[in-house]
Amino acid sequence: MRRVAFMNQKGGVGKTTTAVNLAASLARAGVSTLLVDLDPQAHATLHLGIDPETVESSVYDALLDTDAANDVVTKVRENLWLAPSEVDLAGVEIELADKPGRQGRLAACLAALEQPFDVMLVDCPPSLGLLTLNAMAAVESVVVPMQAHFLALQGFSKLLETIRLMSAQANPALDLLGVTLCMHDENTNLAKEVVADLESFFQQARASSVPWRHARVLRPAVRRNIKLAEAPSFGKTIFEYAPTSAGAADYHALGGAFRSALTATLLPPPRETPETPRVVVPGASAQQDSRPATAEAGA
Repeated sequence: MRRVAFMNQKGGVGKTTTAVNLAASLARAGVSTLLVDLDPQAHATLHLGIDPETVESSVYDALLDTDAANDVVTKVRENLWLAPSEVDLAGVEIELADKPGRQGRLAACLAALEQPFDVMLVDCPPSLGLLTLNAMAAVESVVVPMQAHFLALQGFSKLLETIRLMSAQANPALDLLGVTLCMHDENTNLAKEVVADLESFFQQARASSVPWRHARVLRPAVRRNIKLAEAPSFGKTIFEYAPTSAGAADYHALGGAFRSALTATLLPPPRETPETPRVVVPGASAQQDSRPATAEAGA
């Protein structure tokens, strides 16, 4: 089973929209897919038509008791299963604060699943807290949905630093699979410059030992499309709500690229801790304070 986490500590960048619709794209292609909603806002759960207030068991229950993992998973579409979230998940970080192995709870839940899946996708909360660190400890790859804005590079730099720390200290198999561009307007000079910076940054990392040395900008970029914003309120994926829209076309094509990236040989054997002490993304500040992530990753 390939495990991929979708994360960005900045909200409103298209993270959940991308996780849900790529999961739907995989399922439509016949790939057995599990989507784990690790965000207390439960937006992925709502997006798939499930009311978080009515679920009998959620990811919250599984994280507190890994034996409950199989009771959480529910089939929501053909080839698509969901581990739903609920608002109580917001308190799980406090409840697990003094528990041993608190960063490995999600990995233990996945190991306890009886049903095999081809791919598992995790929709992370918009933060770099314990829930996101649990995702990093449980998956092989990370995908970062983002907008092509200058300030987005600042947050991206911090996220790369956290991935590097988790790869060095907790999960040697962890790598960055790539970046997906959301709400994209390719005709603006700013978007062109940001994308060019990202591609140059990834290209320069090819010969290094950092966890993003195989990363790429996944194409196509997802254009800004009102149908993508409307679909969650109907509890539908873009393929169900507006199958002829630009959003459906973009996620169908992106789904193909995503499947190709998943089947490529991207994950080398575990490596030694990278020597680079800081992550520097073109256009972003090199002064990143890694102390919060370091403390948690080493806990």
